[in-house]
Amino acid sequence: MSAPKALIVDDNALNVELVSVVLQADSFLVESAGDAVGGLQRIQSFQPDLILMDVQLPGMDGLEFARIIKREPGTRHIVVIAFTAYAMRGDEARMLAAGCDGYLSKPIDVATFAAQVRAFLPRRD
Repeated sequence: MSAPKALIVDDNALNVELVSVVLQADSFLVESAGDAVGGLQRIQSFQPDLILMDVQLPGMDGLEFARIIKREPGTRHIVVIAFTAYAMRGDEARMLAAGCDGYLSKPIDVATFAAQVRAFLPRRD
């Protein structure tokens, strides 16, 4: 079985570094981008199974990024997880309406984060 691929799209370098280390320790292959445009470019070469996407990104926001991914036949299969500090009432519904497959909040719990991410992946039998 091949290692799952995760693309982290976040403009906060410390978040990217922490999440990368935690996921790599759980056998994920990880790449990152600092904005949505970079994320879209990385999708083509990296072909991730899952994208952890900050909602507040410079330029194009994460919800528009999710809409683009889910609208395109070649990328709609990718699991998109909103990964944000947003905790306002109604935000999760907006994220799901934009096409996100789920939501994980910041800050992360390093002991459980990889398992939370892995739970969003389709089962591989």
